Amino acid sequence: MRSRVVLFGGTFDPIHNAHLEIARAAADRFGLKKVLFVPAANPPHKSHLAQAPYEDRIRMAELACGADPRFEVSRIEEGSARSYSIDTIEKLAAEGVAPLGFLIGADAFAEIRTWHRWPDVVRLVEFIVVTRPGSVYRIPEGATVHELTGLNLPISSSEVRAGLARGDAGVPVQAAVLWYIRERGLYQRPNCGAG
Repeated sequence: MRSRVVLFGGTFDPIHNAHLEIARAAADRFGLKKVLFVPAANPPHKSHLAQAPYEDRIRMAELACGADPRFEVSRIEEGSARSYSIDTIEKLAAEGVAPLGFLIGADAFAEIRTWHRWPDVVRLVEFIVVTRPGSVYRIPEGATVHELTGLNLPISSSEVRAGLARGDAGVPVQAAVLWYIRERGLYQRPNCGAG
């Protein structure tokens, strides 16, 4: 893989242990120098609005990523505009971050042809696709894809939010993130599992 820096985008609502495990596995397996966590300010593909405000999601990501020097959190999608991946990729390229990799789950990658300016995305990045048993996707012509296999991480942010709303012990988030969530009173509403 040519890229030594990968973009790992998402709502991170909240960031949880599976996100970190995926990033660590990708960094280890592909010899990455940096995994750039990019919380989406206004994601176009999410059917729900983020439960936690952008600033809180950024802060939780910073707390979660602090222990690994290969992890960095970016505010590049900050603002009120829609968070399109191609815009983020072009901004990073303008800052000299190239070649760039893109860390993505197989389910999201399967929908890549619905993305804004998807042919440009395919042209500009190498993909690390996190697969699970039964993952099905077609690789667009011209795309460079590396598979990250062997991870069994059945954690979803919606399940984490539901657990937090119930006050469950042992929610799979970093201790500092859990403290922050409790301190800020995030994810306390009963409908936090939706989405």
